[in-house]
Amino acid sequence: MSGPQAGDVRRSSIRVAIATTILVAAGYTIISAAVVVIVTQTLTAQIDQRLQSTLAHVPQEPFPGGGGFQPPRPDRPFGPTLLNWTIKADGTVLTDSANPVLPVEYRTVTGPETVTIDGTDLRIAGAPAGGPGQGDYVVVAQTLDAVAEAQTTVLRAELIIGPVLLVVVFLGAIAIGRRVAAPIERARQRQLEFTADASHELRTPLAVIEANASLALAQDRSADWYRTAFVRVDGESKRMRRLVEDLLWLARFDAAQAPPAAEPVDLGILAERTADRFAAVAETRGLRLALKAGTGSVVAAPPDWIDRLVGVLLDNACKYSPDGGAVDVTVATSGGRARLTVDDAGPGIPEAERELIFDRFHRATDAEGGAGLGLAIADAIVRATGGRWQVASSPAGGARLSVSWPQSATGSRANQRNA
Repeated sequence: MSGPQAGDVRRSSIRVAIATTILVAAGYTIISAAVVVIVTQTLTAQIDQRLQSTLAHVPQEPFPGGGGFQPPRPDRPFGPTLLNWTIKADGTVLTDSANPVLPVEYRTVTGPETVTIDGTDLRIAGAPAGGPGQGDYVVVAQTLDAVAEAQTTVLRAELIIGPVLLVVVFLGAIAIGRRVAAPIERARQRQLEFTADASHELRTPLAVIEANASLALAQDRSADWYRTAFVRVDGESKRMRRLVEDLLWLARFDAAQAPPAAEPVDLGILAERTADRFAAVAETRGLRLALKAGTGSVVAAPPDWIDRLVGVLLDNACKYSPDGGAVDVTVATSGGRARLTVDDAGPGIPEAERELIFDRFHRATDAEGGAGLGLAIADAIVRATGGRWQVASSPAGGARLSVSWPQSATGSRANQRNA
């Protein structure tokens, strides 16, 4: 790809990569926040479950000896310490000496809630104790240090993963963007070249027609001069009409959502009909047009397309063969494939040109003729119908253009009956 187009693709891919990275960053931020919330809620729910489970062991009868509540041992060793306070009916608070002083407003707490005591965040819950009429109350709590540590760990991991992920997304988006944009840019460039070539090809006949019309109107001319001018105008008009028809066919082909319905097509019969159409063309130039067609050469394809393909091949062969030369058309089957071959006695196609002859507006020779769209149309048909090209030299030294398709079931059965 040339410099300007490559620069456009590079800038476009960077813009797409930036937009993609921003979207991923926004999504990653939302997901990261959701993960932190989920982790926090999950751990908090586990603490609440432990608090409720502990309060379920609070006796509903007077504490022996006027003592306080002793929570059960934790299910797992070295687990978070559970704080507890027993508030007696007379307001006395019984607790471990290492526990902080329980503020008055929390001495009648019920459901689990988060509070701060002496700068420490706690999850706290309480329940009556000692039985009816005793007035005792038990409050238990657990620090939220484990929750804070989990939040810190998750956030640290997200902050490490986030930039790496965004760098990978940015570079990946650039690579994918360039890979995706490159064919689009090539197609756009090809379309521009196609339009420029079409304009150039149309400009030539229009210039000839315009020049002859201007000369005819400039002054009176002889009858012979007018006849010669009209012959030129007629020739250029026909050339321009053929070019426009080819351009319209290619435009319809490129825009078609789906190919026409495929039908069994007998290549031998179709080649015979096309050869009959070109018999007059061959006769006017003294060409020997010969057809050799076997039986059972049936392929599945749109008949109109195959008819146009054979017409293009015969037209090229007659056009480039010298006067008195030969054009041979052969239809045969081999290895489960039906093959159409057209040999001419023209200048042939150099090996270096064989990869280019199917490009639109490309011409392998400087001989007078078309605009270089015939083989482009033929190639479009071959590719759309699953055919394969073979370009070689003919026995007469000219060009050999051969196309093969998978033989249809109808043709295979016909060959079996003949065998």
